[in-house]
Amino acid sequence: MANDTDEVFYFSNLDFTRKDLITTLNDMVIEYRKLSQSFEEVKAEKEIPVSSYDLKTALSKLKTENDDLRSRSQEMMSENQRLVEIISSWTKSSASLQKVHGAMKPSDDKTGLYYEEMKAT
Repeated sequence: MANDTDEVFYFSNLDFTRKDLITTLNDMVIEYRKLSQSFEEVKAEKEIPVSSYDLKTALSKLKTENDDLRSRSQEMMSENQRLVEIISSWTKSSASLQKVHGAMKPSDDKTGLYYEEMKAT
């Protein structure tokens, strides 16, 4: 369909050469290909009807995946709790070690029974 800006080709006009006809036909083929491509793109964008079987299968897969993820999440939470307990144990051990270390004499401390006993002899 031509509007005011489209060029209309009158094939019945005898003034046109064979080259003009071939050029025009080639232009028409190119335009047809562009329109076909646009049509295919629009057609591909349209939603493809899905059967209820496909939906049930997809839902079943999602449920299975959800159950797997819940199980993994539960395992991770258990592992996290176990690690918290280990770290707590390490913290308590470190505090006990600090107490023992604080009660010890410094290495350069020469006071004590044995040292005094050796000094007297």
